[in-house]
Amino acid sequence: MYQGVVSEFFHYPVKGLDRQQLDTVSLSPGNGFPTDRMCGFARFDSGFDPASPKPLAKNNFFMLMRDERLAELYTHFDPETWAMTVKHKGNVVLDVAMSEPDGRREAEAYFASLLALPAHQIPTFVHADPHRFTDVSVVSTELMNAVSLINLSSVAELGRCIGKAINPARFRANIYFDGWPPFAELDLVGREITIGTVRAKVTLRTRRCAATEVNPETAVRDMPIPRHLKEAYGHSDMGIYVEIIEGGVIRTADPITCPVIAG
Repeated sequence: MYQGVVSEFFHYPVKGLDRQQLDTVSLSPGNGFPTDRMCGFARFDSGFDPASPKPLAKNNFFMLMRDERLAELYTHFDPETWAMTVKHKGNVVLDVAMSEPDGRREAEAYFASLLALPAHQIPTFVHADPHRFTDVSVVSTELMNAVSLINLSSVAELGRCIGKAINPARFRANIYFDGWPPFAELDLVGREITIGTVRAKVTLRTRRCAATEVNPETAVRDMPIPRHLKEAYGHSDMGIYVEIIEGGVIRTADPITCPVIAG
């Protein structure tokens, strides 16, 4: 049996912006990680309609794959009050109520300025609950509500392979865990795992894109993660998506297990 422990977990209330750590989280079947990617900044030509939300490719929104300068920011979004604070180089540059039209317009203008966009390309802050702006929302509703996991042993193994330490934050997962063999998780598609009292089914391996090239501490593209994965292992996968089958509350240090089927 693979036996490990949950190290930490995060949600990302606004797509492309900071992760926010949680101490506990309640997961329920089919509903994904609470408030994860619930909002986003849509590009001026995205065509996203909050009144009739349809999944769109991630490049229709601000995100690290195209907009590495977002990593320069410290951001916090309160999912209950919709208050958003943004710091740049230690200074508060935005402190607004995203529930108010004026607050949204101020935030939209700030991000357009940060990315040096012309006036006609100002983004739109979007929200269409229960729609989520996850990268795999275009695959299916089920995957739009999937929870992402990273095995820290796999990250460490890739780091040893390339001779450089890798910050696991590059992978922007919901749940980080340790204690399993490196890359064991990639062979579990279709299998069930348990996280504390939660039962989940592994639905997909996570294929990595250029967003992981961005150093979350410096906002510099300094490590071609997809290329390193491909050269070392013949694929560009790091992490898995799971569908919640039986809900419950999870906490840091909860066990994460999966029976090993003898070959």
